[in-house]
Amino acid sequence: MKLHELSPVPGSNKKSFRKGRGEGSGNGKTAGKGHKGQNARSGGGVRPGFEGGQMPLQRRLPKRGFHNIFATKYATVNVTDLNKFEDGAVVDAKAIVEAGLIKKTLDGVKILGNGELQKKLTVQVKAFSASAKQKIEAAGGKAEVI
Repeated sequence: MKLHELSPVPGSNKKSFRKGRGEGSGNGKTAGKGHKGQNARSGGGVRPGFEGGQMPLQRRLPKRGFHNIFATKYATVNVTDLNKFEDGAVVDAKAIVEAGLIKKTLDGVKILGNGELQKKLTVQVKAFSASAKQKIEAAGGKAEVI
């Protein structure tokens, strides 16, 4: 294949529709804007959320509490769920997803200390609770924070 043989996939390049170019075009005269009114003007239309002077919904609803948009959201897995893996395995976020213990890793995986662990595993994830780390090491494994 050479540069002069390249062409876009058929249907991916659509010609832009030229509005207001005569009655014969099918979209002349008012160019799809109707007759006069706010939406027909050059800077026409209203800003998002504007309800014609009525108190907008985002101002009518009460605001409560605090939402931390910078919070780290962990996908959590209990120690007891790690018994699913074979003895001596290296368990990381990818292996946990493949095993079906979680759907998404979000900002990272955190191991919690609920239950008991019978297998010796090397667990490599973003975070551990203190009891989870203790239980993994008690079973002869390693808890590595990555």
